[in-house]
Amino acid sequence: MNPSVLSPRTCSRRAWLARSGAAFGLLPLAELLAAESPRSAVAHTDRAAHPYAVRPPHHPARAKRVIFLYMPGGPSHVDLFDPKPRLLLDNGKPLPFAKPKLERTKTGNLLASPWKFSPHGQSGIAVSELLPRIAACSDDLCVIRSMVADNINHTGAAAQLCTGEQAFSRPSMGSWLTYGLGTVNQNLPGFVVVSPAAVFQGAQLWASSFLPSAYQGTLVRDLKNPIANLGDPSGNSDRQRAKLDALQQFNDLHKRDRVIDSELDARIASFELAFRMQREAPEAFDLTRETSATHRLYGTDQPGTEMFGRQCLLARRLVERGVRFIQLFDAPKNNAWDHHGGLREELPKRCAAVDQPIAALLIDLKSRGLLDDTLVLWGGEFGRTPTAEGTNGREHHPFGFSMWLAGGGVRGGLVHGATDDFGWHAVRDQVHIHDLHATILHLMGLNHERLTFRHDGRDFRLTDVYGRVVTEILA
Repeated sequence: MNPSVLSPRTCSRRAWLARSGAAFGLLPLAELLAAESPRSAVAHTDRAAHPYAVRPPHHPARAKRVIFLYMPGGPSHVDLFDPKPRLLLDNGKPLPFAKPKLERTKTGNLLASPWKFSPHGQSGIAVSELLPRIAACSDDLCVIRSMVADNINHTGAAAQLCTGEQAFSRPSMGSWLTYGLGTVNQNLPGFVVVSPAAVFQGAQLWASSFLPSAYQGTLVRDLKNPIANLGDPSGNSDRQRAKLDALQQFNDLHKRDRVIDSELDARIASFELAFRMQREAPEAFDLTRETSATHRLYGTDQPGTEMFGRQCLLARRLVERGVRFIQLFDAPKNNAWDHHGGLREELPKRCAAVDQPIAALLIDLKSRGLLDDTLVLWGGEFGRTPTAEGTNGREHHPFGFSMWLAGGGVRGGLVHGATDDFGWHAVRDQVHIHDLHATILHLMGLNHERLTFRHDGRDFRLTDVYGRVVTEILA
């Protein structure tokens, strides 16, 4: 044990006086509070001392922020964004080639989609009748029909989608982005997660893992009480400010003679952020400030669309206020899109719940000039089998499925890649989850091979040792 780490070093009379003088004076905890604008960012390179400060990108960014619309459970690509006429022709027949050995549950014969597809917009992208409002935005969508993942179970697949790793705890995508770029608004979290119900893997999907804890997602469960314990029950912010300033004095003295402690710095930063959030978060999360026309647009005034409509409206308010990464879970229950059975009854319900809010988000962002530099991502951890599970369900399917992006530097009105005639394998222009992550980082101005963090003797990154930027979808 090194005693110099635990005890003050022997120091000169001059140093002692300097330290004592600092202890007797009131030092402000954050220079940000004295800035002319509460949203101004100070350019610091010291992540430990200033974890939320804006940092320069590696190259010019096309997007400034991300909204990830996560549909947990695995939405069916062959019922929503990947029409397969061959399934109609061969409905009820066996798949004409061998199924992969990796099959979670034995499925039966081919199952055609019960719903019709039709082309939309100038691009002519075919979308299911279950999503008419999103379909009307098809000229803004970049639909990737050739996604592939490595895991057939929810836990591993969800972890890979959100963190890049199936088996081990790793920093989430939002954590990597806020670590790499900081956040514009110093009075709000850089990474906000909205999930009404628990989901597989839970907090691992928005955790910072070995990155400093300042970069983990801030979870919102109840939009009526978005961040627990945020308010000051005493109502005396000046007194609370003085307490935090005094605490910072002792923290500074503690750190002066000790090795760098990123966890302590992160904890100090979290106290600061909590204090600042008391001032700005209530306004940011207050949806009653929106007009009745806006609430009608998002469907927050209707029982079926109220929950996800409120989430999407909050996402728009947060990106307006400089939040870097917002992750919305359509989670009225765990894995709401996991239709092993009841497909004909349950999939229309889920689509009806999110169709209007998502379309409203795209329309609203575009009308406010925010879509051009806001990257919107939609999808789940995998798709569903083109073959039937039972008589009215589909199994997990990571071998070829669909996701879409909009805004933020991607080509709207584009279909990228393809699955085979049955929707089983991605056969053209495959996009692995690692490629998706590399592309998102690229659009945000980050080189996925340069955004690294040293841990346990090696450099880690979101894409591990894989990934390529899908340049074909860039605008």
